[in-house]
Amino acid sequence: MSAEATNPATPGPVTPTAHRRKSRPRIDLRRLGRAALLGPAARDRLPDAISHMVEAHRAHHPDADLDPLRRAYVLAESSHRGQMRKSGEPYITHPLAVTLILAELGAETTTLTASLLHDTVEDTDVTLDQVREEFGEEVRYLVDGVTKLEKVDYGAAAEPETFRKMLVATGNDVRVMSIKLADRLHNMRTLGVMRPEKQARIAKVTRDVLIPLAERLGVQALKTELEDLVFAILHPEEYEHTRELIVDNAARADDPLAEIAEDVRAVLREAGLQAEVLIRPRHFVSVHRTSRKRGQLRGADFGRVLVLVNEDADCYGVLGELHTCLTPVVSEFKDFIAVPKFNLYQSLHTAVARPDGQVVEVLIRTHQMHKSAEAGVIALGNPYAPPSEEQQADSDGERADPTRPGWLSRLLDWQEAAPDPDTFWSTLREDLAQDREITVFRPDGGTLGLPAGASCVDAAYAQYGDDAHACMGARVNGRLATLSTVLQDGDTVQLLMGQDASSEPSREWLEHAHTPAARIAIQRWLAAHPSPGDAPDAEVPAASPRPPVDGLTVRPTEANAVVDQPGATVRLAGCCTPVPPDTVTGFAVRGGVVTVHRVECSAVARMKGVGRTEVEVRWGDTTECRVTLVAESFGRPHLLADLTEAIALEDVAIVSATVEPPSQQRVRHTYTLQLPDAAHLPALMRAMRNVPGVYDVNRAQHQATAP
Repeated sequence: MSAEATNPATPGPVTPTAHRRKSRPRIDLRRLGRAALLGPAARDRLPDAISHMVEAHRAHHPDADLDPLRRAYVLAESSHRGQMRKSGEPYITHPLAVTLILAELGAETTTLTASLLHDTVEDTDVTLDQVREEFGEEVRYLVDGVTKLEKVDYGAAAEPETFRKMLVATGNDVRVMSIKLADRLHNMRTLGVMRPEKQARIAKVTRDVLIPLAERLGVQALKTELEDLVFAILHPEEYEHTRELIVDNAARADDPLAEIAEDVRAVLREAGLQAEVLIRPRHFVSVHRTSRKRGQLRGADFGRVLVLVNEDADCYGVLGELHTCLTPVVSEFKDFIAVPKFNLYQSLHTAVARPDGQVVEVLIRTHQMHKSAEAGVIALGNPYAPPSEEQQADSDGERADPTRPGWLSRLLDWQEAAPDPDTFWSTLREDLAQDREITVFRPDGGTLGLPAGASCVDAAYAQYGDDAHACMGARVNGRLATLSTVLQDGDTVQLLMGQDASSEPSREWLEHAHTPAARIAIQRWLAAHPSPGDAPDAEVPAASPRPPVDGLTVRPTEANAVVDQPGATVRLAGCCTPVPPDTVTGFAVRGGVVTVHRVECSAVARMKGVGRTEVEVRWGDTTECRVTLVAESFGRPHLLADLTEAIALEDVAIVSATVEPPSQQRVRHTYTLQLPDAAHLPALMRAMRNVPGVYDVNRAQHQATAP
């Protein structure tokens, strides 16, 4: 960015002169304001007020048609004439500054045109129809996307609903968010005129929402400056301490970064590799984080060495030379070229050690990678236009499509289900707090993009939506796993789905749901189906679905049991899982359902004790049944595999399985099984007991509580 970031809390530059990268001098917004007041220039030449922005634009797009920019400026200036910012400048200086930010990052003409007009519909008499007539549908869409909703109409919900509207618009055109990020950056630069409490409120929203969005869109140039501005407002003491560290380091006579940079240049010259070697100072927040991590900072901690080359292959050539001629710190190596980050970031990261023990981080990337790292999606120009012949040649026919990255698609999916602005706002902040993505594979070869820390519960809802209510377990990399299992990048996940369309999720799944889509779907179901304890006419808990074991819930299926009540639905109680030829009894519960229990079940005595009337139950002709067995064993390697094999050899289907953490070298396994014939249950239990290490197998018996 060419303009210095100004500390909103205290006057003066945020970044010391010694750490500024070379660029054009900062624009004087007051001078631009005076130029704007002079009115539009002649139709055959550009207004002086936009000359600097046009110069920046031509540096990236030398053949751009500048007429839309001239016309957009004329409309914006005449519309905003007479309006002033709180800082005292004419209001037109704001859209000019926002557009300059985008121009320096390489935004194409349509984005810059919309940026000049981005406040006209919100703050003047210009209408969206007028924008469409003058500049076309694309510009109208971008302006509409960043236009705030009126507080008069939305009250306290105006801000969250504005962001919801903006994110939906971003889902169709990422340039909407590019304009919003540049808009927020300029507002943060000039925030010092606001009251401290308003500064803090805006800074927190910037921290929680805008900075993560800048990170996800790969716009590091905006993200880092926004981080420093927020840091100055919310943590002024730490900010001042960090500023002093940077100033003191800049005054040092020796510069280990400059010395290692010269060593790198010498190594690459000798190897015949053409490269540009630069020193890349850390921004304030990065220095602060490094200080907290390492304690006392040394000269090499205040920046990194950046090596820029022309081709991808040259990156690896540079890496090989540096690791051969200097002392590499192998643990610091990361290859983001072969495996780019989810925001399209590509680079090689390594580190080398100096003789004095200081470690210098080195970034190696091509010039194009560097442009993308700084500007993210903005560097892609218009991502919706067909690629030119030159672009096709540069990308070998492949072109990154940033229009719907995985995180944005997930966000757009769950925001539709958010029931109210408060839920959307809090969930959005929680979602954006996830700073890394993983990719897991389905058995059919498809992939699921999930945030780091996601569990099988999240994978189920990502793949099946609300149908994931019927999920009963998973296989991760071929092994049975609970739904609470946290997934790792590259895992293969097979989700085990039940056949009962009325299956229900467990409240405990919320503890393992990491994604908003999963949490909202589960919460919505739970709200529509209150648990027995939540209802005034609560059912007896023993008749409710079985409590989950380590994140799994198994709902009793419709039974092959018969009752003398026309139209009644018969369910097997999850607390005692009766099967033929058990002696059973039943109790009517809400909704015309009769739950069937073994007569020795503790829930039977409890329900009799509260006056519940028994219903006579008999077994029908079908012998197929579902049963839950608990195997007690001593811990040993491969025990789970041996037990699973023993069950499979008995021709019994495993619906779900859980293994509790070992306790005193003893392990408890819980299996829910589908038997083709209930008469086969004794033989199955004997086969499981015969597995070495297993000392007991019993039917599940869950304790029921009184209603």
